[in-house]
Amino acid sequence: MRTVWTMGFVAAAALSFCFPDFIVFRFTQATIWAIALAGLVILCGVSGQFSFAQAALFGIGGYSAAIVGNHTPLSVYCGLPFALLAGFGAGWGLGRIAGGHSLWTQALVTYAFAIAFPQLLRWRLIEHWTGGVQGLYLDFPVPPAGLSNDRWNFLMALALLAVGVWLAKNLTVSRSGRALMAARDDDLAAAAQGIAVTHVRAAASGVAGAYIALAGCLSAYQFGYVGPTGYNFALSVQMLFGLVIGGMHSPAGAIVGGLFLQFFPDVTAGLGKGLSALLYAVLLIAAIVAMPEGIVGALQRLRLLLSLPRSATSGPPTASGHSTAVDP
Repeated sequence: MRTVWTMGFVAAAALSFCFPDFIVFRFTQATIWAIALAGLVILCGVSGQFSFAQAALFGIGGYSAAIVGNHTPLSVYCGLPFALLAGFGAGWGLGRIAGGHSLWTQALVTYAFAIAFPQLLRWRLIEHWTGGVQGLYLDFPVPPAGLSNDRWNFLMALALLAVGVWLAKNLTVSRSGRALMAARDDDLAAAAQGIAVTHVRAAASGVAGAYIALAGCLSAYQFGYVGPTGYNFALSVQMLFGLVIGGMHSPAGAIVGGLFLQFFPDVTAGLGKGLSALLYAVLLIAAIVAMPEGIVGALQRLRLLLSLPRSATSGPPTASGHSTAVDP
């Protein structure tokens, strides 16, 4: 499986040299979505928490890059580690406050944070740093010689997605991942086994915040601008849609969800003028009803069903070496 993932990322990097920049630009945005959704896979799928704060965390990453580029002499690339640290800190704080409570409390706390964040950016005491209602512009990181801005941004985002997927998969199978899943399945039983439920949930929320803030930083690089109106509550809901459609229990679902968020609106826009939003909602609800575990979950179930007839109709081999049919 690791070889398949490696070949997939290498093929994506190679194919980026075969397409014009405007196509590469769109796939860059899909890759950025996938990084953010990989964080939500850890938060919602692995640890079983719920969040509306992803728009605010996305904005924290974007403003980290913009503030470093506008108010410090540091390289614009320094926005990446600043975004990771700020996203982890904000995510950990939210997890520490709400991680020990019910999903309803988590939803309310993170909703409050998502609603307050755009207003906080306009606060007079810090508008010198954030640009207030006008936002901030930032220069794109200088690409290596021979690469366009769009292609370099895609390769950078793809490399970070590969590292993020590798870390997420290793976290899932690690001792910490098993503790998260135990707390997700039964927090009382997990606490009885010595697992600090609030602590591990806060850690998962911090890691997810780092992923989402990193995606926000890359998005700021791509568009060259950050503003308070770009990080509204609708962005949080949009990410949840992508997570549910792609599948919240594996990093592959994050990649499928990223492609869905970027390209599915084009499908609905082509089906009817003036009805794209309605068609988007109808098709989205139909997909959720038909595939409650997401596209990746549906594909895994289909693969399981296709493998069942052979094992169900074949019994133990006889002395002649042939299997005997099992009467259902």
